[in-house]
Amino acid sequence: MKVLAVRGATTVNQNSIEEILNETKVLIENILKENDILEEDIISMVFTMTSDLDVVYPSVAVRDLLNICDTPLLNFEEKYIQGSLRKCIRVMININSEKSKSEIKHIYLNNAKSLRPDIVE
Repeated sequence: MKVLAVRGATTVNQNSIEEILNETKVLIENILKENDILEEDIISMVFTMTSDLDVVYPSVAVRDLLNICDTPLLNFEEKYIQGSLRKCIRVMININSEKSKSEIKHIYLNNAKSLRPDIVE
């Protein structure tokens, strides 16, 4: 067993609690499903959001909508870079896994697909 990191990101259309929570839920569900990750394999999750999203922490979706309550979660503001993608939620999930790095599927949804065109279909 080794520690691996899974990355993902998504975007929202507006700075609303409902949309941030829903898109975060969809992102995390996709990451867990595509990588066959069980809750007990998750070590921690680190979220960032761009500064234009400020009405709710994305980790609330993990606790309240996905009922993952025994996992350490952190939320940060993403460093602003001129011309960077706005209204973006990013996550890094640290997991225990038998997989190799090359087997990990990083998930990018909505406009966040532009962040990693090399891995998005």
